Amino acid sequence: MKNRTRFAPSPTGYMHIGNLRTALYEYLIAKADGGDFILRIEDTDQKRYVEGATDIIYKTLKRVGMNWDEGPDIGGNYGPYVQSERRSIYAEYAHKLVELGGAHYCFCKQKEENEVSEDDNPIETHSKFKDPCKFIPLEEAKQRIAAGEPFVVRQNINKKGTSVFHDVVYGDIEIDYDELDEGVLLKSDGLPTYNFANVIDDHLMQITHVVRGNEYISSTPKYNLIYEAFGWTPPVYVHVPPVMKDAQHKLSKRNGDASFQDLVAKGYLPEAILNYIALLGWNPGDEREIFSLKELEQCFSADRLNKSPAIFDITKLTWMNGCYIRNLSAEKFHEVAKPYYADMPLTLNLTALSAVLQPRIETLAQIPQEIDFLRQISEFPISLYENKKMKTTPEIAKQSMTLVIPVLENISDWTNENLFEALKECAAVHELKNGQILYPLRIALSGKETTPGGATELAVILGKEETIKRVKQALEKL
Repeated sequence: MKNRTRFAPSPTGYMHIGNLRTALYEYLIAKADGGDFILRIEDTDQKRYVEGATDIIYKTLKRVGMNWDEGPDIGGNYGPYVQSERRSIYAEYAHKLVELGGAHYCFCKQKEENEVSEDDNPIETHSKFKDPCKFIPLEEAKQRIAAGEPFVVRQNINKKGTSVFHDVVYGDIEIDYDELDEGVLLKSDGLPTYNFANVIDDHLMQITHVVRGNEYISSTPKYNLIYEAFGWTPPVYVHVPPVMKDAQHKLSKRNGDASFQDLVAKGYLPEAILNYIALLGWNPGDEREIFSLKELEQCFSADRLNKSPAIFDITKLTWMNGCYIRNLSAEKFHEVAKPYYADMPLTLNLTALSAVLQPRIETLAQIPQEIDFLRQISEFPISLYENKKMKTTPEIAKQSMTLVIPVLENISDWTNENLFEALKECAAVHELKNGQILYPLRIALSGKETTPGGATELAVILGKEETIKRVKQALEKL
C-alpha cells in the first residue's frame, strides 16, 4: 500500500512556520514513496475561524510547490475534505463508539473542553473529570436524548496499566492509562473535538502516516483506544519536536513570531524558506544544505528526523536566502526584484540595476535601502570625498569631476565597458590613479560611501543624461 499523508490545518490565520514544516514532512513522506498528499481543512472550532484563512493555506502550499492530490478544491475519493461538512459522519461514528463501549453519553452542565487542532498545543486537564453519567444505563441515556436533553459524547478510558505504542522519531513510548482524561469527543452542537475527528478522518481517508507535534504524544493512547474499539489499525506516528524561538520559547503565532507570509514580505524567497525549514529537525546524513523540493522528495527519510527541538535562526535563513538569490537566472531575479522598483524614475536602466544588485543582497527587502539614492540624491558632506585608500581629497575630486564631464559627454555607446575604459584612459592621461577618478565619481552619483556597484555601473543604471547632470551638480558644490 502506498503512503497517504494529510496536512490538516485550521483556518485560524496565517501559516505559522511550524505548520508549514509539518506540511512539508507530510508531503515528503508521501512523495518519497510515490504516494498521495491530502489537504484537509479542520474548521470545527468555529469561534476561531478567520475569514480568508483557507485561501492563505491554499496560496502558501501552492507558492512553495506542495501541490496536493486530494482536497476541498479538487475533490477526491474520500471527501468532503472540510470537517464542518462531515458532521453527519462524526455523529454516526460517535454513536457507534458508544454502542461499542468506547464512549458514553454525558448530560452534565460542565463546560466543554477548549477546542484544539493539530496546529495548536493540546490542552490537557490536570484534574480528571469524574463523570457520573458514565454509569447511566445506555437505554436510559437514549431515552433522555430522545426527550431532547442536551448531551455530549465522552470517551471511556476503561483500561488499566500501560499503553505502549511506537513512534518513528521517539521509538517505543509507554504512557499510563491512569493519566488519560475521558474527554469530550462530540460536542453538544454536534461538532466533534479534534481528538475524535482526526481519528475518524484519518481512518476513512486511509491515511498511513501522521506527522504532528510531540505535544500530542500524551494524547496518542486515547486515539489508539478509539482505533481499537472500532477494530481499525492506527497509522504510523511521526511526532516531531517544536521549532523554537530560543532555548526556552517556542515559535508561536500567538506571540507574534514570523509567519511564512511575514518572511516573504521581508524579502525571503519561498523556495529558500522551504529549504531552511526542512532542515529544522531533519538532516540528509551528509554536508549538503541546499535542496530543491524535488531533491528533498528524492532523499527524505523520516528516520533521520531529530528528537531535539530546532532553533529558528534568522541569520542562517538569511544566508541561505542569499544563496538562492544568487542562483536565480538574471531574468528571474529581475522579475522578483521589479516590485521594489515601483517608484523608481522611468529613465533608469532597471535591467542593469538588477544585475548590480543580484550578487550583493541577501533578501529582497534590502533593495529599497540600497537604491534610495537613485530616486533623488541627498545632500552629503564634501568630506565624503576624502578617502586615504583611494588617495582622494575634495580638491582631487574637483579636478577629477572637471576632467570627467567632457569624457562622459563624448561616449555614445553607454556601456559599463566603454565607460570604464574611457575613464581609465582619462586617469592615465592626467597621471591620476583609477581610484582618484572612479571614487569621486561614485560619490557624486550616489552621495554614499558604499553603493551596490561601482561608478561605471551606477552611470549605466542612471543613464547618460542623469549621470552628467549629477556630476555637474556635484562639481558646483566642490
